Amino acid sequence: MGLTKIDLEKIYRLMIKARVLETRLIKMSKSDDGYFWIGGPGEEAFNVPLGLLIQKGEGLDYDYCHFHYRASACLLAMGSPMIDSIRQMANRSSDPFSGGRNFVSHYAIKEWNIMPVTSPIEVQYVMAPGTAWAQKKHNANGITIVTGGDAGTAEGDFASCLQWSSRPNMELPILIIVTNNHYGISTPFDQVHGDSVIAKRAESFGIKWSTVNGNDPIASYKKLEEAMNYVRSEKKPFCLEAYVSRLHGHSSSSGGNRVENEIDCIEEFEGILIKEQILSEKDCVELKETYEKEALDALKQVREEPFPLADTVFQHIYKETK
Repeated sequence: MGLTKIDLEKIYRLMIKARVLETRLIKMSKSDDGYFWIGGPGEEAFNVPLGLLIQKGEGLDYDYCHFHYRASACLLAMGSPMIDSIRQMANRSSDPFSGGRNFVSHYAIKEWNIMPVTSPIEVQYVMAPGTAWAQKKHNANGITIVTGGDAGTAEGDFASCLQWSSRPNMELPILIIVTNNHYGISTPFDQVHGDSVIAKRAESFGIKWSTVNGNDPIASYKKLEEAMNYVRSEKKPFCLEAYVSRLHGHSSSSGGNRVENEIDCIEEFEGILIKEQILSEKDCVELKETYEKEALDALKQVREEPFPLADTVFQHIYKETK
Protein backbone atom coordinates (compact mmCIF):
# COMPACT_ATOMS: atom_id res chain seq x y z
CA MET A 1 0.00 0.00 0.00
CA GLY A 2 3.06 2.23 -0.19
CA LEU A 3 3.45 2.68 3.57
CA THR A 4 5.06 0.43 6.15
CA LYS A 5 3.05 -1.65 8.61
CA ILE A 6 4.26 0.64 11.39
CA ASP A 7 3.09 3.73 9.48
CA LEU A 8 -0.34 2.22 8.81
CA GLU A 9 -0.79 1.22 12.44
CA LYS A 10 0.27 4.69 13.61
CA ILE A 11 -2.17 6.44 11.26
CA TYR A 12 -5.03 4.17 12.33
CA ARG A 13 -4.20 4.61 16.02
CA LEU A 14 -4.27 8.39 15.70
CA MET A 15 -7.51 8.29 13.69
CA ILE A 16 -9.17 6.29 16.47
CA LYS A 17 -7.77 8.62 19.10
CA ALA A 18 -9.12 11.67 17.25
CA ARG A 19 -12.58 10.11 16.84
CA VAL A 20 -12.74 9.15 20.52
CA LEU A 21 -11.77 12.70 21.48
CA GLU A 22 -14.46 14.24 19.27
CA THR A 23 -17.06 11.81 20.63
CA ARG A 24 -16.15 12.83 24.17
CA LEU A 25 -16.33 16.53 23.29
CA ILE A 26 -19.79 16.04 21.75
CA LYS A 27 -20.96 14.30 24.92
CA MET A 28 -19.58 17.19 26.98
CA SER A 29 -21.57 19.67 24.88
CA LYS A 30 -24.76 17.79 25.77
CA SER A 31 -24.03 17.96 29.51
CA ASP A 32 -22.83 20.40 32.16
CA ASP A 33 -19.21 19.70 31.15
CA GLY A 34 -19.25 21.99 28.10
CA TYR A 35 -21.18 24.62 26.22
CA PHE A 36 -20.55 24.58 22.48
CA TRP A 37 -18.94 22.00 20.22
CA ILE A 38 -17.51 22.25 16.74
CA GLY A 39 -14.98 19.79 15.37
CA GLY A 40 -13.89 17.38 12.68
CA PRO A 41 -15.24 13.83 13.05
CA GLY A 42 -15.04 12.38 9.54
CA GLU A 43 -11.86 14.23 8.54
CA GLU A 44 -9.41 11.98 10.39
CA ALA A 45 -8.13 10.18 7.28
CA PHE A 46 -6.87 13.47 5.85
CA ASN A 47 -5.96 15.42 8.99
CA VAL A 48 -3.86 12.72 10.64
CA PRO A 49 -1.48 12.43 7.64
CA LEU A 50 -1.33 16.23 7.47
CA GLY A 51 -0.34 16.45 11.13
CA LEU A 52 2.31 13.75 10.72
CA LEU A 53 3.93 15.48 7.74
CA ILE A 54 4.13 18.97 9.26
CA GLN A 55 7.62 20.06 10.30
CA LYS A 56 6.73 21.47 13.70
CA GLY A 57 8.80 23.97 15.62
CA GLU A 58 9.01 27.68 16.33
CA GLY A 59 10.19 30.28 13.85
CA LEU A 60 10.70 30.65 10.12
CA ASP A 61 12.69 27.43 9.69
CA TYR A 62 9.56 25.40 10.50
CA ASP A 63 6.06 25.17 9.05
CA TYR A 64 3.44 27.77 9.96
CA CYS A 65 -0.08 26.38 10.41
CA HIS A 66 -3.23 28.44 9.85
CA PHE A 67 -5.91 25.88 10.75
CA HIS A 68 -9.67 26.10 10.94
CA TYR A 69 -11.78 24.58 13.69
CA ARG A 70 -11.97 21.02 12.31
CA ALA A 71 -8.28 20.20 12.83
CA SER A 72 -8.30 18.23 16.10
CA ALA A 73 -6.79 15.17 14.38
CA CYS A 74 -3.92 17.34 13.10
CA LEU A 75 -3.15 18.47 16.64
CA LEU A 76 -3.16 14.92 18.01
CA ALA A 77 -0.92 13.73 15.17
CA MET A 78 1.49 16.57 15.97
CA GLY A 79 1.65 15.42 19.60
CA SER A 80 -0.96 17.47 21.47
CA PRO A 81 -2.57 15.48 24.32
CA MET A 82 -6.33 14.84 24.37
CA ILE A 83 -6.70 16.48 27.77
CA ASP A 84 -5.82 19.92 26.38
CA SER A 85 -8.81 19.91 24.01
CA ILE A 86 -11.01 18.71 26.87
CA ARG A 87 -9.73 21.60 29.00
CA GLN A 88 -10.71 24.10 26.33
CA MET A 89 -14.11 22.47 25.88
CA ALA A 90 -14.67 22.83 29.62
CA ASN A 91 -13.35 26.43 29.62
CA ARG A 92 -10.76 25.75 32.32
CA SER A 93 -7.87 28.08 33.06
CA SER A 94 -5.53 25.14 32.37
CA ASP A 95 -6.48 25.30 28.68
CA PRO A 96 -3.08 25.97 27.03
CA PHE A 97 -4.60 27.40 23.85
CA SER A 98 -6.64 30.27 25.29
CA GLY A 99 -6.68 30.02 29.09
CA GLY A 100 -10.31 28.89 29.01
CA ARG A 101 -11.48 31.96 27.08
CA ASN A 102 -12.25 30.52 23.64
CA PHE A 103 -14.38 27.89 21.91
CA VAL A 104 -13.21 24.31 21.65
CA SER A 105 -10.97 23.54 18.64
CA HIS A 106 -9.60 27.11 18.66
CA TYR A 107 -5.93 26.23 18.96
CA ALA A 108 -2.86 28.40 19.36
CA ILE A 109 0.60 26.95 20.04
CA LYS A 110 3.47 29.40 19.63
CA GLU A 111 6.12 26.69 20.05
CA TRP A 112 4.73 24.83 17.02
CA ASN A 113 3.92 27.86 14.82
CA ILE A 114 0.19 27.12 15.13
CA MET A 115 -1.47 30.47 14.62
CA PRO A 116 -4.66 31.23 16.62
CA VAL A 117 -7.75 29.64 15.13
CA THR A 118 -10.50 32.21 14.65
CA SER A 119 -14.30 31.96 14.66
CA PRO A 120 -14.84 34.34 11.69
CA ILE A 121 -15.04 32.08 8.67
CA GLU A 122 -11.92 31.61 6.54
CA VAL A 123 -10.01 34.76 7.52
CA GLN A 124 -7.00 32.46 7.88
CA TYR A 125 -6.75 32.34 4.07
CA VAL A 126 -5.84 36.01 3.87
CA MET A 127 -3.53 35.87 6.89
CA ALA A 128 -1.46 32.93 5.67
CA PRO A 129 0.43 34.81 2.91
CA GLY A 130 1.96 36.93 5.68
CA THR A 131 3.93 34.08 7.23
CA ALA A 132 4.68 32.66 3.77
CA TRP A 133 6.16 36.01 2.71
CA ALA A 134 8.37 36.08 5.79
CA GLN A 135 9.53 32.53 5.00
CA LYS A 136 10.26 33.47 1.39
CA LYS A 137 12.52 36.30 2.53
CA HIS A 138 14.14 33.99 5.10
CA ASN A 139 14.78 31.39 2.35
CA ALA A 140 14.62 28.35 4.60
CA ASN A 141 12.82 24.98 4.41
CA GLY A 142 9.69 26.02 6.30
CA ILE A 143 6.40 26.45 4.45
CA THR A 144 2.99 27.88 5.35
CA ILE A 145 -0.06 25.60 5.49
CA VAL A 146 -3.60 26.96 5.55
CA THR A 147 -6.78 24.90 5.82
CA GLY A 148 -10.44 25.82 5.40
CA GLY A 149 -13.79 24.45 4.31
CA ASP A 150 -15.56 24.46 0.96
CA ALA A 151 -18.22 27.00 1.99
CA GLY A 152 -15.57 29.47 3.13
CA THR A 153 -14.08 29.63 -0.35
CA ALA A 154 -17.02 31.88 -1.24
CA GLU A 155 -15.37 34.54 0.93
CA GLY A 156 -13.03 37.05 -0.64
CA ASP A 157 -10.26 35.89 1.68
CA PHE A 158 -9.78 32.75 -0.40
CA ALA A 159 -9.40 34.71 -3.63
CA SER A 160 -7.00 37.08 -1.88
CA CYS A 161 -4.89 34.11 -0.79
CA LEU A 162 -4.65 32.86 -4.36
CA GLN A 163 -3.77 36.36 -5.62
CA TRP A 164 -1.10 37.20 -3.04
CA SER A 165 0.47 33.74 -3.27
CA SER A 166 0.99 33.82 -7.02
CA ARG A 167 2.35 37.22 -8.07
CA PRO A 168 4.98 36.78 -10.83
CA ASN A 169 8.49 36.41 -9.38
CA MET A 170 7.00 36.81 -5.88
CA GLU A 171 5.35 33.39 -5.51
CA LEU A 172 4.99 32.19 -1.93
CA PRO A 173 5.78 28.80 -0.32
CA ILE A 174 2.22 28.06 0.78
CA LEU A 175 0.04 24.95 0.72
CA ILE A 176 -3.58 26.05 0.32
CA ILE A 177 -5.95 23.31 1.49
CA VAL A 178 -9.72 23.07 1.06
CA THR A 179 -11.44 20.27 3.00
CA ASN A 180 -14.69 19.83 1.11
CA ASN A 181 -17.41 18.14 3.17
CA HIS A 182 -20.09 19.28 0.70
CA TYR A 183 -21.91 21.49 3.19
CA GLY A 184 -21.84 25.08 4.38
CA ILE A 185 -23.47 24.79 7.82
CA SER A 186 -26.81 23.40 6.52
CA THR A 187 -26.59 24.36 2.83
CA PRO A 188 -25.60 21.60 0.35
CA PHE A 189 -22.62 22.28 -1.92
CA ASP A 190 -24.57 21.98 -5.16
CA GLN A 191 -27.00 24.73 -4.16
CA VAL A 192 -24.35 27.45 -3.92
CA HIS A 193 -21.40 26.39 -6.10
CA GLY A 194 -21.34 26.90 -9.85
CA ASP A 195 -17.91 25.25 -9.91
CA SER A 196 -17.52 21.50 -9.41
CA VAL A 197 -13.82 21.55 -8.40
CA ILE A 198 -12.82 24.37 -6.06
CA ALA A 199 -9.08 23.76 -6.36
CA LYS A 200 -9.27 24.33 -10.10
CA ARG A 201 -9.79 28.04 -9.39
CA ALA A 202 -6.07 28.14 -8.60
CA GLU A 203 -5.29 27.40 -12.24
CA SER A 204 -6.36 30.92 -13.21
CA PHE A 205 -3.61 32.25 -10.96
CA GLY A 206 -0.96 29.92 -12.37
CA ILE A 207 -1.01 27.80 -9.22
CA LYS A 208 -0.51 24.05 -9.43
CA TRP A 209 -3.50 22.17 -7.97
CA SER A 210 -4.91 18.72 -7.32
CA THR A 211 -7.68 16.82 -5.52
CA VAL A 212 -7.67 13.77 -3.26
CA ASN A 213 -10.10 11.39 -1.62
CA GLY A 214 -9.77 12.66 1.95
CA ASN A 215 -11.51 9.55 3.28
CA ASP A 216 -8.51 7.47 2.18
CA PRO A 217 -5.57 7.97 4.59
CA ILE A 218 -3.06 6.32 2.26
CA ALA A 219 -4.01 8.44 -0.75
CA SER A 220 -4.10 11.52 1.49
CA TYR A 221 -0.63 10.85 2.90
CA LYS A 222 0.88 10.39 -0.55
CA LYS A 223 -0.82 13.43 -2.05
CA LEU A 224 0.07 15.66 0.90
CA GLU A 225 3.68 14.49 0.79
CA GLU A 226 3.83 15.26 -2.93
CA ALA A 227 2.28 18.70 -2.48
CA MET A 228 4.48 19.65 0.48
CA ASN A 229 7.63 18.51 -1.30
CA TYR A 230 6.67 20.70 -4.27
CA VAL A 231 6.09 23.78 -2.11
CA ARG A 232 9.37 23.23 -0.21
CA SER A 233 11.52 22.66 -3.28
CA GLU A 234 9.93 25.12 -5.73
CA LYS A 235 9.02 27.82 -3.16
CA LYS A 236 5.69 28.17 -4.93
CA PRO A 237 2.04 27.72 -3.88
CA PHE A 238 -0.01 24.55 -4.30
CA CYS A 239 -3.79 24.22 -3.88
CA LEU A 240 -5.18 20.89 -2.70
CA GLU A 241 -8.85 19.98 -2.32
CA ALA A 242 -9.71 16.99 -0.11
CA TYR A 243 -13.14 15.38 -0.24
CA VAL A 244 -14.13 14.43 3.30
CA SER A 245 -17.23 13.47 5.31
CA ARG A 246 -19.07 15.42 7.99
CA LEU A 247 -20.33 12.79 10.40
CA HIS A 248 -21.93 14.91 13.13
CA GLY A 249 -23.44 17.98 11.53
CA HIS A 250 -21.99 21.45 11.54
CA SER A 251 -21.74 21.90 15.33
CA SER A 252 -23.75 21.54 18.52
CA SER A 253 -25.91 24.39 17.20
CA SER A 254 -27.42 21.80 14.85
CA GLY A 255 -27.45 19.12 17.55
CA GLY A 256 -24.12 17.47 16.81
CA ASN A 257 -25.93 14.19 16.10
CA ARG A 258 -24.62 11.48 13.80
CA VAL A 259 -25.43 12.03 10.13
CA GLU A 260 -26.61 9.05 8.09
CA ASN A 261 -25.35 8.02 4.63
CA GLU A 262 -21.88 9.54 5.08
CA ILE A 263 -18.72 7.52 4.45
CA ASP A 264 -16.90 6.74 7.69
CA CYS A 265 -13.18 6.83 6.91
CA ILE A 266 -12.31 4.83 10.04
CA GLU A 267 -14.67 1.97 9.20
CA GLU A 268 -13.26 1.86 5.66
CA PHE A 269 -9.61 1.89 6.77
CA GLU A 270 -10.23 -0.57 9.58
CA GLY A 271 -11.73 -3.04 7.10
CA ILE A 272 -8.62 -2.81 4.93
CA LEU A 273 -6.23 -3.33 7.85
CA ILE A 274 -8.17 -6.36 9.10
CA LYS A 275 -8.37 -7.85 5.59
CA GLU A 276 -4.61 -7.39 5.11
CA GLN A 277 -4.02 -8.93 8.58
CA ILE A 278 -2.21 -5.83 9.79
CA LEU A 279 -4.59 -5.62 12.75
CA SER A 280 -7.25 -7.93 14.16
CA GLU A 281 -10.81 -7.03 15.17
CA LYS A 282 -9.72 -7.57 18.78
CA ASP A 283 -6.84 -5.08 18.33
CA CYS A 284 -9.25 -2.44 17.03
CA VAL A 285 -11.72 -2.90 19.89
CA GLU A 286 -8.97 -2.78 22.53
CA LEU A 287 -7.43 0.34 21.01
CA LYS A 288 -10.75 2.18 21.08
CA GLU A 289 -11.36 1.11 24.68
CA THR A 290 -7.89 2.34 25.69
CA TYR A 291 -8.51 5.82 24.27
CA GLU A 292 -12.04 5.97 25.67
CA LYS A 293 -10.58 5.37 29.13
CA GLU A 294 -7.91 8.03 28.54
CA ALA A 295 -10.58 10.56 27.49
CA LEU A 296 -12.83 9.77 30.45
CA ASP A 297 -9.94 9.94 32.93
CA ALA A 298 -8.94 13.28 31.42
CA LEU A 299 -12.46 14.62 31.85
CA LYS A 300 -12.52 13.56 35.50
CA GLN A 301 -9.25 15.42 36.07
CA VAL A 302 -10.44 18.52 34.20
CA ARG A 303 -13.60 18.70 36.30
CA GLU A 304 -11.38 19.42 39.30
CA GLU A 305 -9.42 22.18 37.57
CA PRO A 306 -10.37 25.86 38.06
CA PHE A 307 -12.19 28.23 35.74
CA PRO A 308 -10.35 31.42 34.68
CA LEU A 309 -10.53 34.28 37.14
CA ALA A 310 -12.00 37.67 36.26
CA ASP A 311 -8.67 39.44 36.64
CA THR A 312 -7.17 37.37 33.79
CA VAL A 313 -9.61 38.65 31.16
CA PHE A 314 -6.98 40.86 29.50
CA GLN A 315 -4.34 38.11 29.24
CA HIS A 316 -3.51 36.38 25.97
CA ILE A 317 -4.68 39.27 23.78
CA TYR A 318 -2.72 41.29 21.20
CA LYS A 319 -1.66 43.86 23.79
CA GLU A 320 -2.09 42.95 27.43
CA THR A 321 -3.43 45.69 29.70
CA LYS A 322 -1.89 46.11 33.12
